[in-house]
Amino acid sequence: MTESKRITLYSAVDSPFPHRVRLALEEAGVTYDTIWIDLMNKEEWCPSSYTAGPKLQPGDEPSADAIRIPESVVILEFLADILPAASLATRGPSIALMGFIFLGASLGTTLAVLEDFQAMLQPTGFVVGDWSIADATFVPILARLYLVLETGLGNFTPEIAKEALEALRSPRFARLQRYWDDITARPSTAKTWNEEEMKAIAARRMDRFRQTGIVNRDIRVPIPTT
Repeated sequence: MTESKRITLYSAVDSPFPHRVRLALEEAGVTYDTIWIDLMNKEEWCPSSYTAGPKLQPGDEPSADAIRIPESVVILEFLADILPAASLATRGPSIALMGFIFLGASLGTTLAVLEDFQAMLQPTGFVVGDWSIADATFVPILARLYLVLETGLGNFTPEIAKEALEALRSPRFARLQRYWDDITARPSTAKTWNEEEMKAIAARRMDRFRQTGIVNRDIRVPIPTT
């Protein structure tokens, strides 16, 4: 990427999707710019995740000829293609756990999704052995799941949170626990995951959700009763 064509990542602390991309960029050792946005007060023109064009500053709108990619999984595949030396390739699972956090999806279904993911893991290492974009796809959502369970910030009862944590810490999920320990030990995770900052934002976002039913700008549901 030349100086005139720089990677700009539009990121939000509370969104797992640009977090995926940050993880991959850090693992690849790529120089990139980050513009932080507030998803509750987002500019209409603001792209969801990524542009490639002249260097931008907060408040700048990308030029008309900038490459824009809004979908995080597509960005991961794009990075794997343009950065072959970084060994990011190998498509990984995209597991939607946000329905449990916000929309009251059942704990049983959520644990079954996690079991399916656990079954994909190699005996050691990561999804395919070495770290890859498969991990970048899944880890941001897993990180937020652990956070809301431990803090009670999800749209579920304290009893459900306790049951979920007991299950995740049981022998049933021993391999997933080891995977999480390995992931959190990586510098890319430490650099891109600020738990204290995320707690404050998650609390604000969940408070808004409980009052309005707004998940994000595109998703609004009946006001939850939990």
